[in-house]
Amino acid sequence: MKILVTGSAGFICGYLVEDLLERGHEVVGIDNFSKYGPVQKSYDDHPNYKFVQGDAKDVDLMKELISDCDQVLGAAAMIGGIPYFHRFAYDLLAENERITASTFDAAVWAFKNKHLRKINILSSSMVFESTEKFPSVEGDERQCPPPQSTYGFQKLACEYYAQGAFEQYGLPYTIIRPFNCVGTGEKRALCDSEILSGNIKLAMSHVVPDLVQKVLKGQNPLHILGKGNQVRHYTYGGDLARGIRKCIESDNAINQDFNLSTPVSTSVLELAKVIWQKIHGDEIPFNYVSDEPFKYDVQNRVPSVEKAEKLLGFKAETTLSQILDEVIPWIREQIKNDAI
Repeated sequence: MKILVTGSAGFICGYLVEDLLERGHEVVGIDNFSKYGPVQKSYDDHPNYKFVQGDAKDVDLMKELISDCDQVLGAAAMIGGIPYFHRFAYDLLAENERITASTFDAAVWAFKNKHLRKINILSSSMVFESTEKFPSVEGDERQCPPPQSTYGFQKLACEYYAQGAFEQYGLPYTIIRPFNCVGTGEKRALCDSEILSGNIKLAMSHVVPDLVQKVLKGQNPLHILGKGNQVRHYTYGGDLARGIRKCIESDNAINQDFNLSTPVSTSVLELAKVIWQKIHGDEIPFNYVSDEPFKYDVQNRVPSVEKAEKLLGFKAETTLSQILDEVIPWIREQIKNDAI
């Protein structure tokens, strides 16, 4: 297939585009480099990859790029860690709404006038932000109270866009919810401001790179947000890429929504201990202190993964230990290059 990927220079898409190309698909990527600035990818010169530096909010450009595509993956968005949700509460809602509307406008046009077959929307585990049912199955996002963060609320709105476009125009869709993507390639964003965590200045990043760099920089005791009992499902970017590709390829994914995640729950405190052990071994005893948590630092985010396995044959099997064996050396190198 020929697939348009918006936000193709982003973190998850760095894994996804490579996976799609390896499977023989043709990929058109669009990104405005607003998060990291210009980046180079290993597949930039691949004969089946075309990259366009542009804004996904430009409907005319989107129509031009989507005109000969079979499917589109809407992945472009403002996104960051928990501090990011607080600092850019309005921009996350407004900017991501504009991107979503533009993507759907172009997709509806191409479905009616060209040969687009389906739109795939990259949603988020944050749609389950207010649930009290664990594990959370597909459909629970419509039964629980709406997300409290503007980011989570907008991602839920993306899913309603898919519903509306199908009901009014017949545009088939797949809703994809990745859980806590971890891997290499996530650098300091251009909009990041430094925040102090103990004696270490960090960018507004995610928990794994933040904890790794604090341990690598020798912070002792290690500062964590809250008591560290927040539960997450840390899923390898390569596994998520494979799951997203299956969502694009499979007829079983048409007009369906999927949680893509490892089935393994890990608390932040457990994560911190594993990182500490991998870096310090038994030479330095683990020690930590708790910092004031952020408002939208959800305590539990535990997905059901049975639907993706049943309909797509997808399982995320890379262990947290394997992920960290790849991520820690990469972050060490980024610290050396002052890139994170």
